Amino acid sequence: MARMTMIEAIRSAIDVSMGRDEDVVVFGEDVGYFGGVFRCTQGLQQKYGKTRCFDAPISESGIVGAAIGMAAFGLKPCVEVQFADYMYPAYDQLTQEAARIRHRSNNQFTCPLVVRMPTGGGIFGGQTHSQSPEALFTHVCGLKVVVPSNPYDAKGLLISSIEDPDPVIFLEPKRLYNGPFDGHHDRPVTPWTGHPAADVPEEHYRVPLGEAVTARPGTAMTILAYGTMVHVAIAAAEETGVDCEVIDLRTLLPLDLDAIVRSVSKTGRCMVLHEATLTSGFGAELTALVQEHCFYHLEAPVARVAGWDTPYPHAQEWDYFPGPARVGRAIRDLMEA
Repeated sequence: MARMTMIEAIRSAIDVSMGRDEDVVVFGEDVGYFGGVFRCTQGLQQKYGKTRCFDAPISESGIVGAAIGMAAFGLKPCVEVQFADYMYPAYDQLTQEAARIRHRSNNQFTCPLVVRMPTGGGIFGGQTHSQSPEALFTHVCGLKVVVPSNPYDAKGLLISSIEDPDPVIFLEPKRLYNGPFDGHHDRPVTPWTGHPAADVPEEHYRVPLGEAVTARPGTAMTILAYGTMVHVAIAAAEETGVDCEVIDLRTLLPLDLDAIVRSVSKTGRCMVLHEATLTSGFGAELTALVQEHCFYHLEAPVARVAGWDTPYPHAQEWDYFPGPARVGRAIRDLMEA
C-alpha cells in the first residue's frame, strides 16, 4: 500500500492502465508536457511518449470529437477537460455522438471513452470554475457518471471506467484533490495523510461501477451524498450528534438503488445532499426514487440540501457552499418533522 492524495491516485490509475493496454491514450488541455493544471497526468508523457500522452488545442468539442473517433476505431482515450465548466462546447459531441454510438450502430460500434473533469467549488474559482454539472449528464441515456470521494475509490473507479466499453463521465471534486474537506473552510487544511482511504494499492484493482458504499453507518436517518458532500455529511452528523447513515453513491449512473432502499427502509428518514444547484439537480431524481420505492417506510418528507439557484459566487463562496452548519440545521429539522 502507498499513501496517495486523490491526484496521485488518479495519476496511478492512468499509469497502470496505460502500462497494461497500449490502446489507452491520454490527451487534453495541458495534460502532456505540463502534466495537467492539477498535475494529475504529470510524468506520463515522459514515460509513454508524445503519441500516447499529448497536449490538445483549447477546443473542448475538438478534444471530445477526436476522442470519439479514436474510440470507435478501437483505441481507449482518457481525455481531460480542464474544468467541468468548460464542457459545454463538447456537450453536443457527448450527448449526440458518444452516448448514441452503440445504439445507432445496432451494437456494431462502442465508445470506450473516459472524459475526466475537475468539478465543484471550494477553491475560489468563481462562477466559471466551480460548477457541478453532473445532472446534465445523468439525463443522457448511454453515458455513465462517476464521482469519487477519496483516493482509493478514485483509482479503482477510474480503472473500471477506462476498461468500460461505453463512455464514462468521470467528475473529480477538485476540493478533495489534496485532502478530505468537511466544509469548515476556516480551519487548517487537512491532508490525506492518515486517512484510511488514502491507503491505495500501487497495482491494478477495480472498484465496480454502480455500487454505493456506506461511508458512515447509522440508524436515525439516511444522507445520500457523493464527492465532497460525503465528508460534509459525516462532519454534520458527528457535530449534531444525530446517528446519520451516510451513503456514498460513488456512481450516479448506473445508480445503486438497492443500497438506497435498504438504508432508507431501515432509518425511515432521508436527506439528499449535493453541491450543485437545487432546481433540477440530481437530488430531485434521488428524492423521486426514494418516494417511489420507500414511501411506506418514510416518517417524514425527503429533505434536500444543495447549492442555491444562482451562479456560483466568488466573494460569498461559503454562503453558497452547503457546509456542515447548514446541513446540521437540516438534520435537526428533519428529525423533528
